[in-house]
Amino acid sequence: MNPREYIYYVLKRVIQEEGYASLIMRNEKSFSKEDQGLISEIVYGVLRNYDYLTYQWKDFVDKRVKTNNTILLNMGVYQLFYLDRVPNYAAINETVELANKHDRGFINAILHQVDERGKREVIEKDEIKKLAIETSHSKWVLRMWESHYGKEKMEELVRFNNTKPVIYGRINTLKITKEELLKDEKVTMIDEYGFQYDGNIIETEWFKEGKVLIQDYSSQQVVQKMHIKPGMNVMDCCAAPGTKAQFIGMLLKNEGTLYASDIYENRVQLLEKLMKDTGVLNCKSFVRDACIYDESLPKMDAILLDVPCSGLGDLRHKPEIKRHIFPEAIDTLVNIQERILDVNSSYCKKDGILVYSTCTLNKKENEYQIKRFLNKHPEFELEEEKTIFPMEYNSDGFYIARLRRIV
Repeated sequence: MNPREYIYYVLKRVIQEEGYASLIMRNEKSFSKEDQGLISEIVYGVLRNYDYLTYQWKDFVDKRVKTNNTILLNMGVYQLFYLDRVPNYAAINETVELANKHDRGFINAILHQVDERGKREVIEKDEIKKLAIETSHSKWVLRMWESHYGKEKMEELVRFNNTKPVIYGRINTLKITKEELLKDEKVTMIDEYGFQYDGNIIETEWFKEGKVLIQDYSSQQVVQKMHIKPGMNVMDCCAAPGTKAQFIGMLLKNEGTLYASDIYENRVQLLEKLMKDTGVLNCKSFVRDACIYDESLPKMDAILLDVPCSGLGDLRHKPEIKRHIFPEAIDTLVNIQERILDVNSSYCKKDGILVYSTCTLNKKENEYQIKRFLNKHPEFELEEEKTIFPMEYNSDGFYIARLRRIV
């Protein structure tokens, strides 16, 4: 496939099969660096702006448009309006070539009309609907965020979600010191563990040798709230693919034991590989459903419950979540989160720490979930809770609650 054929292939899998672009493209190395950049730009650009792009051509059509053609039109419109390096005639011609022979005339005509008119301003009396189209978010998400965080915060959030994410690194002190890492002039430390890199971290020897990892800055804060010390028994109940678990193992300095589990065998294998590659020797990994009590597990000094969630804090890295998540799914997730909290809190020893986290912005999954838990479990007290908005650290949105068992 040429780059645009590949872009079309990825977008079809994301839109039609509810796939994730990062997973589909994970092992794609057959394209040049320049082409890889173009592929990433168009795939993520289309996904971030999907509804807005559709709005640009929708009024030229008076019939239902096939999903494949909607994807192609949005690919074409994105290139017309957002890619200066691609001439408009080339963007149109290359998009038309991807269409079914019977649909090429239709695609060609619509894209030429869009090109001739230029960007169409969104005209809607309903402010929420207008903003939803402009930022390609669902109206229900905007209304929820306005209710939870206020109108101003909601508007700031949805616009920030459409910006490109920053990639953060995190040092692995089991294999390298901060002083050694800082010999690379492209490294800028943010705190004791997190850093930014002026280049592609994945291409560095540091990354290939397991001396550094890619981990969002907000995600790093989750583990730091656990106050890990060497010698502890620590459990990570939803651990795969293992970046937070590796951070815990690193802070344990291979003393004590890390119990890391996940529900799927293949994900546990990813976790085990990461532990091996990064020098974590004290991790006991195993397949386990975190909703089911396992009496063979010991009491823990610290527990991490980074639970399955709606992912609404991670829309910059995974804009396809906008199209995959619905209110009904959140109700199911809330029930799973509640069960995981209830079951795994029983492993926490007196004076032990339990950290609950999500990469979502939704009080139903966050603050209200913890309030329910504390009402049901007076043996715990809340020491700290924090909602991290993406604008705060130029990172993912997260919720973190640290609880201590007092009885």
